[in-house]
Amino acid sequence: MVGAATPEYRALLPGSLVESAPDAAGPVRRTARDWFVDTVFFLFALLLAVSLAAYSYESGIDEGRTTLDLAMGVLCCFGLWLRRRWPVGVAVVVTAAGLYSATSLGAAVVAFFTVVVHRRAAAVALVGLFGVVGGVVFAVLRPEWSTSPLWTDMIWSVVVTALILGWGLVVRARRQLVFSLRDRAHRAEAEQQLRVAQARQAERARIAREMHDVLAHRISLLSLHAGALEFRPDAPPEEVARAAGVIRDSAHQALQELREVIGVLREDPAEDAPDRPQPTLADLPALIDESRAAGMRVRLDHQVADLAEVPAAVGRNAYRIVQEGLTNARKHAYGSTVDVIVAGAAGGGLSVEVRNPWPVGVPVGPEIPGTGTGLVGLTERATLAGGRLEHGRTPSGDFRLWAWLPWPV
Repeated sequence: MVGAATPEYRALLPGSLVESAPDAAGPVRRTARDWFVDTVFFLFALLLAVSLAAYSYESGIDEGRTTLDLAMGVLCCFGLWLRRRWPVGVAVVVTAAGLYSATSLGAAVVAFFTVVVHRRAAAVALVGLFGVVGGVVFAVLRPEWSTSPLWTDMIWSVVVTALILGWGLVVRARRQLVFSLRDRAHRAEAEQQLRVAQARQAERARIAREMHDVLAHRISLLSLHAGALEFRPDAPPEEVARAAGVIRDSAHQALQELREVIGVLREDPAEDAPDRPQPTLADLPALIDESRAAGMRVRLDHQVADLAEVPAAVGRNAYRIVQEGLTNARKHAYGSTVDVIVAGAAGGGLSVEVRNPWPVGVPVGPEIPGTGTGLVGLTERATLAGGRLEHGRTPSGDFRLWAWLPWPV
């Protein structure tokens, strides 16, 4: 059931008989189509009133009664301009006038139609019953307008009321259907926008997770070399120059990657924009060599026949796990030997293990700060990929980071 007409509903049903009930901001203004429809119904009711009055004059009915009848009918016609604001009130007044005035018939039809379209069933039933009774009372008060028996007038009153009721229900059902379809379309559009926003947020979170892994690795290398220069001020000029070059290159790469991620997070990426190159498991030896060049002792044992055969998504996750494991080893177990073991085959999954001795006492190297969220991100990465990740101290006294990732055939 439609209550007070909202601007959205009026836009949905232009030119309709939508009521204009007042609200806190005042009555709803009529649109151009509303004015057109209201004018058509007003002219219909007025023309019918004049026609009935002309018939009354020609039929020899008392001119005084006819003049009074016409005056009441014209007033009812003008009252139709208020039906959008007070549909039930106008219908009751017009029907009450119809107890005596035959020329108010057109106004009564329009008023009752408005109530049927826009009011609840209880109000429709009461106004309709009043109209049926009013038709019978009119036949009693104005017998000059009817030459048929009273029961015939009663039947005609019921039939006319039923026709108006049916017409209004059809119009009302159609409008509700259109409104429902429009509402569904708006909801579908809103849900689509929400899905797009969620996908964009998930993609940004993925990019941020990737950049955490990359920047943590780069900055830990930079901190390691800077710490070496600090603790070895008497190092040969060649080593100092080499360490300074590594620091410069690592800082340049870290800044470049930071600019990329900030640019992506600030602006919505274009749909056709290419993804930045992502590492695969085939890049693992280069990662190990980079760590060795930074002074770490790393032993790689890969039991995979061809690292390039590992699917890109699986290889990227494995690469990030090893990268974070090496970064954590530089932070918390400086100077220790790190073992990296990669094993698996298609159909059986890929296992990645990074193991280093548990640090004892205060590390002799520079302390590298960390947020402590790297392992949390790795756990989420492995879970989303359908695998699992474990980390912690082993009975033998080592720190072990282990992950299993599915490797489909």
